[in-house]
Amino acid sequence: CKPEENLQSPHGKGQISECLRVHVDVFSVSLGCAAGLLQVRGIEIFTSSEVEAVNGTHVRLKCTFKSVHPLSPKTVSVSWNFRSLIPGPEESVFYYQETAYPPTHGRFKDHAVWSGDIMRGDASITLHEVPPTFNGTYICQVRNTPDVHGKNGEIVLKVVDKATLSEISILAIAVGGACGVILLILGIVVMVRCYRRRHMDTDIELHPREKERKDPTVW
Repeated sequence: CKPEENLQSPHGKGQISECLRVHVDVFSVSLGCAAGLLQVRGIEIFTSSEVEAVNGTHVRLKCTFKSVHPLSPKTVSVSWNFRSLIPGPEESVFYYQETAYPPTHGRFKDHAVWSGDIMRGDASITLHEVPPTFNGTYICQVRNTPDVHGKNGEIVLKVVDKATLSEISILAIAVGGACGVILLILGIVVMVRCYRRRHMDTDIELHPREKERKDPTVW
């Protein structure tokens, strides 16, 4: 619209009003879009990057979340999916909304169990008796309507035959071993000193008696 070109026209005032109305409508729509963008915030999901489990044991895949909207069993839904090391489509592991829906078929049947608490922001599951075929990436997806945007959590599960020691565990063992050796040495030193002190006290007690026996002037 160019209202300045129509000021002398009989219809100039009407065109100016029309232009103003269009600008007001556009401004209102822009404000509405901005308000909508401000209200939509991504849900935050937190998981460990990697978890290790011994073959045949249980392992808990911890997934917690935060949402700006109130939590309710009716509005929160949780989906767990699995991406194998072998290329292929993702598999459904578990679904929760108001109640648990464990898998009825596939590799995770009778293995996946709900162990979370929606009202506390916990969407964790537990896998029972994990075999090597459970190696892969587990995706935790949480939605809390209208908070449906956000990055999913991913956990890489490694199933091993024996538990491996982490660097922290190795360091703790090394420090503990060093402390044990130091305590052992101190104990030996204390015992040796006590033994020597007892031996010296015994010599002091016996020495005067020997002198009395050897002194001819003593009757």
